[in-house]
Amino acid sequence: MPRDKSPTGGVEPDVAGDGDGSGDAAGRNPLRLATAVMFVTELERSVTFYRELLGWTVTVRDDTAALLAGPDGFQLYVRSMGTNAHHPLGHVGIQYLMWTAADEADLRRCEQLLRAQDRYVSSHNGDGFSVVEGRGPDNVPVLITFPGPDQAPRHGIMKRIYEW
Repeated sequence: MPRDKSPTGGVEPDVAGDGDGSGDAAGRNPLRLATAVMFVTELERSVTFYRELLGWTVTVRDDTAALLAGPDGFQLYVRSMGTNAHHPLGHVGIQYLMWTAADEADLRRCEQLLRAQDRYVSSHNGDGFSVVEGRGPDNVPVLITFPGPDQAPRHGIMKRIYEW
């Protein structure tokens, strides 16, 4: 099957050129996302929220930053930028991250945690997966799905990304 190379085709580039997306010409796996950096206004509040939401461990910390690590090796740096910092949506750069819950019960746990943080939490189903959306401590969107794309591949562009 030919690969869709259009910007909205929703497929990963085939770096090996063999059509299966399994790796590069030498058989190595493609790069994977390992770390995200999030600027926040209040370090303690944000570390507490993301530690509880993700169930991750704070592995390193100083006066203005902390590193949270997940069991799969993914890391989230949280850095305090002070109360005057803001995150303008619609500007160039990463707008938000989407997380995947371990199972349906974990998705509901995350939904309850978001509801304690934000009164405007939404939940909907589509294309074989559920999405819960709320806001984190600094009003940054937090989206959690189940199942993840490894279990329920996405077959279209989510309408949600066009809502800014």
